[in-house]
Amino acid sequence: MKKKIFPFLEAFVAGFLVFFLTAFNLLGTLDYIAKDSLYQIPRGIDSKIKIIGIDEKTMAEYGAVQTWSRSIYADLLDKLNENDIGGPQIVAFDIQFTGEIDDGDKIFSDKIAEYGNVVLVNHLLYGKKLELINGVYSYPVVDIEQPLDMFSKSAVMGYSNVSLDSDGTVRRIIPFEVFNGEHLHMFSEVIYNEYCRLNGITPNEVPVDRFGRTIINYSGRPGDYEYVSMADVLNGNIDSRAFIDSIILVGAYAPGMQDNFSVPGGGSQQMYGVEVHANILQAYIQGRFAINGNSVIFGLITGLIACVLHVLFRKLKIRYSFPVLIVSIVAEVFALIKINNSGYSYSIIYFPLVLVLSYIYCIGIGYILERAKKKKVLKAFQKYVAPEIVEELSKSGEFNIKVGGENRDIAALFVDIRGFTTMSEILTPEQVVDILNEYLTLTTEAIFKNHGTLDKFVGDCTMAVFNSPFDLPDYEFKAVQTALDIVNGGEALRKKLMEKYGRTIGYGVGVNVGPAVVGNIGCDFRMDFTAIGDTVNTAARLEANAKAGQVLISDALYERLKGRINVNEIGQIPLKGKSNGVVVYEVLSVNA
Repeated sequence: MKKKIFPFLEAFVAGFLVFFLTAFNLLGTLDYIAKDSLYQIPRGIDSKIKIIGIDEKTMAEYGAVQTWSRSIYADLLDKLNENDIGGPQIVAFDIQFTGEIDDGDKIFSDKIAEYGNVVLVNHLLYGKKLELINGVYSYPVVDIEQPLDMFSKSAVMGYSNVSLDSDGTVRRIIPFEVFNGEHLHMFSEVIYNEYCRLNGITPNEVPVDRFGRTIINYSGRPGDYEYVSMADVLNGNIDSRAFIDSIILVGAYAPGMQDNFSVPGGGSQQMYGVEVHANILQAYIQGRFAINGNSVIFGLITGLIACVLHVLFRKLKIRYSFPVLIVSIVAEVFALIKINNSGYSYSIIYFPLVLVLSYIYCIGIGYILERAKKKKVLKAFQKYVAPEIVEELSKSGEFNIKVGGENRDIAALFVDIRGFTTMSEILTPEQVVDILNEYLTLTTEAIFKNHGTLDKFVGDCTMAVFNSPFDLPDYEFKAVQTALDIVNGGEALRKKLMEKYGRTIGYGVGVNVGPAVVGNIGCDFRMDFTAIGDTVNTAARLEANAKAGQVLISDALYERLKGRINVNEIGQIPLKGKSNGVVVYEVLSVNA
């Protein structure tokens, strides 16, 4: 009963482990890596989103950014809009324009008002203590770093803050925040809303979790978006027609400007903030955001599936269980990628991880149980066949006995004590048992010495077979040799028993060869591995006719061993159960 219940207890442990790891995301860093590899697959960038970078080439020509007059940005707007047939739809500056610098501030402000398609950024400042806001604890917005008023009068604005996960990677954003009762929107969302307004499009709704966050599905890796140097645009090296109807993002594009972030799929290469916003903007345009799904429900579902699969792993053979393992993992991966693309993100590593551990455990347990079973069977066979045969079987692993029976050509040997019944009436039970044990020891050792199989003891009779259940070379000769070893060994035993009890015994042996049915004979609750058939019956009849110290064999056996054994022909004698007599030979010795 325990053996039947134990696999289900194991399955429960596997299922609970999946649920517990999934619900509490205990291996969050590994899960991030897996989700980054599978969910953040580049899908191709939107060609209408272009980046003008303040790169090293630009700073080499115009100096450090903090020394610039803002008239440079006014010149940039003029260059982008100099084409008579049109210009960019939106020009968004991912640059902080705080504090007055020079007269260039007014020039830039006038250009913002003139073109009316500019988006600027502000920056949110968060408190350092968690507060309960709308039922969840989060850091509150305590202040905003705003551009100069002259800029904000003519431009729309959004905050540039992005959220960093525990490993410092930008995977999610907070699309809007509340400060002093006012709803503030993210820079990329403001650009998207302006894009929708200009093109008469209804904005996509962005799902958010209870913390107000949404996961970015990146479209490109670092450097994928079309980028040109700001210096080349200002110097007229770029045809302005390339920017017609585009969404232009202007921002830092040099390592020294400290506006670069780790992103999913970026590896060791970081992504500049302006390109992060380009990815977020494309996610807005294509409606590709996701939120974390209910980990408890997902953990329960995957845990239940893991339970079922563990039971299957315990029951199925390796050639069936391994494909089940692979199909289950692949199915989960594809399902979760599809679900993520539909707006919900779930942990991806725990189900495959536990499933692999479950599979390995089941293989290990199966191996241990199989070894124990084989060891038990081999140990049992040590009582019936020679120990060296058992040892060879355990080394080679060739252990195949057909259950239900098979036809084999065998040599059958029967040996019986002559005068045992009369002797048992005279001696005490203890003496009878002692003599019987001495006799059985002699016969068993002789059988095992010649690699025979001890079939059974029936009272004072011993039955042995050769070439069953395993193939045995020269089994006919080995059977005759066993018979002679028993008879010859009986002489020493006769003397020993005479000295000890004043009584002696003798053996009669019969050996025959031919076809027999070998296998498990019996019923469901009691079976015996033995040989049956006319060959076995004839061997028993030969033994019954043998005198003490005599080995009788059939003519069939003699014909196979002619020239290798020395015999005395007894002649044809009637045997019980046989309609015709059988020619019988007495074995005297074997030729070396």
